[in-house]
Amino acid sequence: MKHKNKTYSAQHALYLKGIKRKKIAVHLVRAAILVALIGLWELFADTGVFDPFITSSPSRVARTIADLAAAGTLFYHIGITLMETITGFVIAVAAGYLIAVLLWMNDSVRRVFEPYVVVLNALPKIALGPLIIIWMGTGYTAIIFMTVLVSIIVCIMNMLAGFISVDKTRQTLMRSMGAGRVAMLTKLVIPASLPAFMNTLKVAVGLAWIGSIMGEYIVSRAGLGYLIVYGGQVFRLDLVMAATFILCLLAGGMYAAVALAERIIVKRRGE
Repeated sequence: MKHKNKTYSAQHALYLKGIKRKKIAVHLVRAAILVALIGLWELFADTGVFDPFITSSPSRVARTIADLAAAGTLFYHIGITLMETITGFVIAVAAGYLIAVLLWMNDSVRRVFEPYVVVLNALPKIALGPLIIIWMGTGYTAIIFMTVLVSIIVCIMNMLAGFISVDKTRQTLMRSMGAGRVAMLTKLVIPASLPAFMNTLKVAVGLAWIGSIMGEYIVSRAGLGYLIVYGGQVFRLDLVMAATFILCLLAGGMYAAVALAERIIVKRRGE
C-alpha cells in the first residue's frame, strides 16, 4: 500500500485503516450524541417535561435565528462580536508572546515580575469593569481591552513556561559554542517551543471569547453578549439560547481553525 509517497507493509496498512476507522467512529458517536440531545430537548419541551418558556427548544431557537436574519441584525451582531474577539485575541497573543520573550531574555527581570504576573492572573477581571468603562469609555475599545486583559496573562505564563522547558543540555551546548542570548532564542528556543505556542493559541481562543462576552455584558450596544443580556432583561429566553448557540458555533469554528493550523504546521515540520 502506498501512503503519501511511502510504501507500507500489509500489517501496517491494516493498522492505518484501523486508526482511520476509529476516528470515523468517534466522529459518528459525537454527532449521534448531539442529535440525541437536541432531539430529547425538543421532545421534552413539546411534551411539557421542560417548560419551553424557561428552557426554550431547538425549534424556537431556530425560529429566533431566522427572525434575526430576516430583520438584518443577525450578521451585524455576529460581526461585532467576531471583530472584538479576534482583535483582542491577536493583541493578547502577540503582546503575551513578546512579554514572555523579554522575561526569558533576562532571568533577573523574570524573577522580579513573575509574582506580579501570577497575582494579575488570579485577579477577577470582572472587578475591573467600572474602571475599564472610566478608562476606555463605552465603545468597542473597552470590550477589546477586557478581551486582552482576560487572555494576555495566560499567554505570557504558557509561553514563558514553554521557553523555560526547552532542553537545558542543548542550551548549554549552544553556549559552549559561543551562541548569545538572541541566537539561542531564534535558533533553539522559539522552534522548540512551537508546541507550547500552539497550546497557547488554543487556550487563548476560549479566553478571548470569555473576555469579549464579559465586556459586552458590562458595556455594549451590539453583539451576541448584548443579545444575551437584553434577552434576559425582557425574558426572551429564545433570544438568549439562540445567541448562546451561535456563540458555541463561532467558538468551535475558531478553535477548529487553530487546530487545523497546528496540523498543517506539524505536517510541514515533519516533511
